[in-house]
Amino acid sequence: MKTLQYIGIALVSTAIIVFTLSLGWSNYALAGDNLGIENETHRMAVLEAAKDIGMLDKTYSTNLTFISDYQQAIATAQEELKQREIPEGTDQWDIHLGNWKIQEYTLSALDGAAYGGVHDNKGLLLFLTFGLGLLGGLFYILPKFMTMPGIKNDHIYHSPMTRGLTWSWRTAALGLGIVGILVYGFFNLSNWFWPLVTAVIAGLIIYLVFYPQNAKENQPPRSASPNRTGWLGVLTGIYFIGFYILLYWAPIYIQNGVAIVDPVSQMLSGGEASQWFLYGFLYTLVILVMGVRMFSKYRHNRYQMIRTGSVMFFQTAFAFLIPEILVRLNKPYFDFKNIWPLDYDFFFTYNLKSLLDSGTLGLFMLVWGIALIVLAVPIITYFFGKRWYCSWVCGCGGLAETLGDPYRQLSDKSLRAWKFERWIIHGVLVAAVVMTGMVLYTYFTGNYNVLGMNSDSVRSWYGFLIGAGFSGVVGTGFYPLMGNRVWCRFGCPLAGYLGLVQRFKSRFRITTNGGQCISCGNCSTYCEMGIDVRAYAQKGQDILRSSCVGCGVCAAVCPRGVLRLENAGNDVEDRTQELRAVHVGEVY
Repeated sequence: MKTLQYIGIALVSTAIIVFTLSLGWSNYALAGDNLGIENETHRMAVLEAAKDIGMLDKTYSTNLTFISDYQQAIATAQEELKQREIPEGTDQWDIHLGNWKIQEYTLSALDGAAYGGVHDNKGLLLFLTFGLGLLGGLFYILPKFMTMPGIKNDHIYHSPMTRGLTWSWRTAALGLGIVGILVYGFFNLSNWFWPLVTAVIAGLIIYLVFYPQNAKENQPPRSASPNRTGWLGVLTGIYFIGFYILLYWAPIYIQNGVAIVDPVSQMLSGGEASQWFLYGFLYTLVILVMGVRMFSKYRHNRYQMIRTGSVMFFQTAFAFLIPEILVRLNKPYFDFKNIWPLDYDFFFTYNLKSLLDSGTLGLFMLVWGIALIVLAVPIITYFFGKRWYCSWVCGCGGLAETLGDPYRQLSDKSLRAWKFERWIIHGVLVAAVVMTGMVLYTYFTGNYNVLGMNSDSVRSWYGFLIGAGFSGVVGTGFYPLMGNRVWCRFGCPLAGYLGLVQRFKSRFRITTNGGQCISCGNCSTYCEMGIDVRAYAQKGQDILRSSCVGCGVCAAVCPRGVLRLENAGNDVEDRTQELRAVHVGEVY
C-alpha cells in the first residue's frame, strides 16, 4: 500500500511540475493577421506601434518577453489614439483604447502568435498534467479503502502539511494578504476611494472586536495553534494563492495552461478554452478525486457518503457540464444551482440582457434564479437548515469539503474569531445588497449616479475585492493556513443570508446527549466553522449557530454517538432562548 501511495505522490508532483513549466513553453511570432483585434482603428494603431519596436521581425521563446514588448506596443498605441478627435456620431471607445482592453488584446495576440511547445502538444500535455494528477490522486487514495474508516488522530498537528501556522505567522500572512489586495486594487482600478473605505471599515471592525474585550474580558483564549509552522502547508498555500492571483488578475501568464484544456473545451462547448474553463475543469476534477478520498475516510457514515456524492454530482453536472452544453447550443451560460448574492453578477446589466434576449429559456433562467432567492432559500432552509445548500449543493462548499478536508482542524475556535465572523459576513451581505440595488437602479433608469456614487465603480470594486480577492485568493488559497471554510465562514453573503434564516426560523439543529460526552474534543477539533461543539455537548445544549453548515463531521467523529443532526421543529419560536440544557434534579 505504501509503495502505491508513494507512486501516487510522485505522479501528482510530476503533474504539478509539468503544468507549471508548461506555462512558459511556447514560441511566439507576431504578424499583422494574428493580432486578434476586431476594431480596425485599434488594430492598425497597435500594429504600427509593434512595427516601431521591432516586434514583427522577432521570434520570442518565452511568453514573458513577448507580453512585455506587446504591452509596450499597446501603451504606445493607446497614447497615440488619445490624441485623435472623435468623429461626430462615433462612440469614444471606437477610437480611444480603454485600459480594460489591454488584457483582452494581449490574450488574443498570445493565442494568435503562439506556435510549437504547448500548442503543438496539447493532447500529450493534457495527459501529463491533468491525466497524471488524476491517476496519482487515485493511487494515493485507493489504498485507504483497505484501512479502518474514520479519523485516527494520526498526528494532524505534527504533519508539515496539515499543522497550519503559528498565531503570529497566521496574523502576518492574513494582514499581508489583505494589504496586498487593497494596494493592488488601488492601482488596478485606478481609484483610491474604495480601497480607503475598505481599509477604514476593516479598522473599525478590528476596533469593535478588540477594544471592548480588552477593556472588559481581558484576552479571550485563542484557538489551538502549533508551536511550529507546517512548511509543506505553507508552500501549498503559496502555490494556491499564486494560481488565484494569475487566474483573476493576470490570465495572460497562464494562457499556455488554458491552451492545454482546449481539446476538452472543443468537445463540450465547441469553442476554445478560456481561463474560466480551465478553472472549472480543474475545480471539478479536484472535487471528484478528493471526493473519493472522503468516501474512503467516512465510508462508515451513510450521511457523509450521500452528502459527498451530492456535491460531486452538482459540481460536475450543474456547474460544469450543463453550462458548457448550453453554450454549444447557443444558449446563455447558466449555472442552475448558483444563487444570488453568491452569484453577485446575476442582476448585472449584461446578464439580464443576455437572459432576456434568449427567448423562453432565458426568461425561465431569470425566473428560476429569482425563485431560488425568494422561495427556495427561506422554505428549504426552514426545513433543513443551511446544510441543504452549503454542504450538499454549493461548489465552494464542495471544494472546501473535499480538497479542504485535511485542513478542517485549522479553523479558529476562539471567541475573537467568532466576533470577527459576525461583523464581516453580515457586512459583506449588506454590501452585496447595496451594490445590487445600485446596479438595478442603473439598469431601470440608465442613471449611473446613485447617492453621489457611480454604480459601475461600486460594482467593479465589489467584484474585485469580494468576488476575486476574498472568495478566491484568501478563501481558497488560505486552506492550508487557516482552514477550509475561511470564505464560507467569514465572507460568503449567501451563507450570511442562509444563516439568518437558520438561526431564527429553521427546524434544523444538532442535538446532544451530554451525559455520554467524554470530552475527547474530536467534535470541536474537526469543526470547520470554528464552533466549540464540545462546550455545547457538555451542557447538553442543542447546537444552533448561524454559521453551522450541517456537514455532520462532528457527529461522524464522535466515539460515543453524542451528537445527532435533526430537523424537529416544535420549538422554532423559542429558538433564541439563552440556553436549552438538560438539568438533572434530585431523584426520589
